[in-house]
Amino acid sequence: MMPDSSSAPTVTSADAAADGVVRRVHAACPHDCPDTCAMLVQVRDGVAIRVGADPDHRPTAGALCTKVSRYVERTYHPDRLLHPMKRTGAKGEGRFERIAWDEALDTIASRLTAIAALDAERIVPYSYAGTMGLVQGEGMAQRFFNRLGASRLHRNICAEAGTVGYQYTLGPRFGTDIERVQDAKLIVFWGANAIASSLHFWSRAQEARRNGARLIAIDPYRSLTAEKCHDHIALLPGTDSALALGLMHVLIRDGLIDDDYVARHTIGFDDLKTRVADFPPERVASLCGIEAAEVEMLAHEYGTVARRGDGALIRVNYGVQRAAGGGMAVRNVTCLPALVGAFRHAAGGVLLSTSAAGSIDRKAVERPDLLAGRTPRTINMTTIGDDLLRADGPTFAKIDALIVYNSNPVAIAPDSRRVAAGFAREDLFTVVLEHFQTDTADYADILLPATTQLEHFDVVKPYGHYDLMINERAIEPLGEARPNARIFAALAKRMGYDDACFDDDDETIARAGVATGGIDLEAARARGWARLTPLDPGVARFADGGFPTPSGKVEFRSEAAAAAGLDPLPAYIAPHEDTRGALASRYPLAMISPPARNFLNSTFVNVASLRSTEGEPRLDLHPDDAVARGIGDGSPVRVFNDRGSMRLKARVTDRARRGVVVAPSIWWKKLSPDGCNANELTSQAVTDMGRAPTFYDCLVEIEPVR
Repeated sequence: MMPDSSSAPTVTSADAAADGVVRRVHAACPHDCPDTCAMLVQVRDGVAIRVGADPDHRPTAGALCTKVSRYVERTYHPDRLLHPMKRTGAKGEGRFERIAWDEALDTIASRLTAIAALDAERIVPYSYAGTMGLVQGEGMAQRFFNRLGASRLHRNICAEAGTVGYQYTLGPRFGTDIERVQDAKLIVFWGANAIASSLHFWSRAQEARRNGARLIAIDPYRSLTAEKCHDHIALLPGTDSALALGLMHVLIRDGLIDDDYVARHTIGFDDLKTRVADFPPERVASLCGIEAAEVEMLAHEYGTVARRGDGALIRVNYGVQRAAGGGMAVRNVTCLPALVGAFRHAAGGVLLSTSAAGSIDRKAVERPDLLAGRTPRTINMTTIGDDLLRADGPTFAKIDALIVYNSNPVAIAPDSRRVAAGFAREDLFTVVLEHFQTDTADYADILLPATTQLEHFDVVKPYGHYDLMINERAIEPLGEARPNARIFAALAKRMGYDDACFDDDDETIARAGVATGGIDLEAARARGWARLTPLDPGVARFADGGFPTPSGKVEFRSEAAAAAGLDPLPAYIAPHEDTRGALASRYPLAMISPPARNFLNSTFVNVASLRSTEGEPRLDLHPDDAVARGIGDGSPVRVFNDRGSMRLKARVTDRARRGVVVAPSIWWKKLSPDGCNANELTSQAVTDMGRAPTFYDCLVEIEPVR
């Protein structure tokens, strides 16, 4: 959806004049997506009438995904929360009555003050990437929680395992620049369904294909991306680290490595060579549930392209790390480009994230000095179900209050029955900041209306390209909605916090955050973005080494990993719920729950036009698995394990490999046929690194519903 080129000139703030003129306002997609698109919001008489892509922003390239192009529909949704409310029914019933902001803030301040007098760590924030903005995300919110002395939250539900594994090998995440992807001659989509989760990477990959590139997908499921690649390797969930070890075995065995690059820019090669000798293609094929010939093919294609000096690029994504060995899987994959010298080419190497680019002064934004020497405990958001149900004990203070913003944990956190049971505690004081009455909002004691991206100012740091994005307020807040930052600032005042930082407006917070990176905020606002790195997209960042690791080299052997009690070398870590283990006798099918194309985590699920396109909750399973259970296409089925169950319709398709079922997610539970979603079945077990969730490490069984 593109703005008309004849529209009035772009402005950088909302214009209150009701003159009928269409104005265009710079905005940025705030959601948990690497593309972080530049948007132009068309506004007439104070009303947003259209959202389109900014054609001048190179990574956005003039296109938005279907989800974000419906942002106007989402903003003016008839179910928007527009007023503060308090609960009138039982928790989970979703019954509320309207109250004034003064009553809402006074109630929250009074309850939190009383709890903090006992122990402030009994108060827990719960948030993630509902908005990734520097200001409306964690800016003022963290100032408030630091001043309060509340528990910290380990925000690890998406990327922490892979982040740690990547860091042990390559250092902080400086991925291949998306602006050069079209120059690659081989692109490996490793656990990455780019059509659904990184549209602009996919567009460039398609250009690369037209230029002669080969595309290969590694995924347990034949996703939209996989079916459009030249080759698809459908391995079992949680076995990615084994496949990477097998590729290294073949590369070394067959002389496909770049000896010069390995000698000058890596450490630990001899140890690595010994380790991977134990992973010949035949063993790896058995572990991964694939053919040995597939291991051989991929290794030879990858090594050959890199050695002839062409761009060999691995796009590794978050699905890889959602199993017991998720951190190790990413660590192993990131060893591959160094072995073949793929870092020499600007379109080669590996892209997990570009999050390390740019210097954001988090201390200036979040003010950890407000802790005044305190070191609060940290609650793991992955295990919030168990933690909410824990009683007071010698090593754990019960959680008495939960403040939820930018997240929907009742829908998205693992082991959902326990999460919901924890939220249902009558003695738990829960505040939720939201746009809509989500599954989590139904459990709130106080429900506060937050603004959407069109109604506030923010700065958004990407993780798929290298431009800091500016989001201007396009329209006035609807109803009584307030920006997150203003809500937390007002709450701080109600609790008697007179620190000057709570008087900072949103622009001041943003300016403090970007100043140390040399970014001129006003210049960025005039354009809509600012590049975070001085490197030209045509420069291969690590062509001559210089990795941000302790040694300055790629660390095949990591002493930092050893110091953390981990294997210092790449290894294979089997899934917690292994299809070869004892549990498989009762639950023989591995279940994964990748993002549905028309949702983004649990965002956009309630946008009618997108939900109607997505259809209804379904479970994809292979014809052989369906026949064995007497299940027909379109039949209602029950999926279950010891943690819970859900009912949905079966889609019998060979897009799912044998032994694996796929539940595109995440549906709001209240919009599902039986009030359940895939997280009824997922566990709170954590990964090898980062103590992150293991959503795709989940065994189930299926039965027809008669």
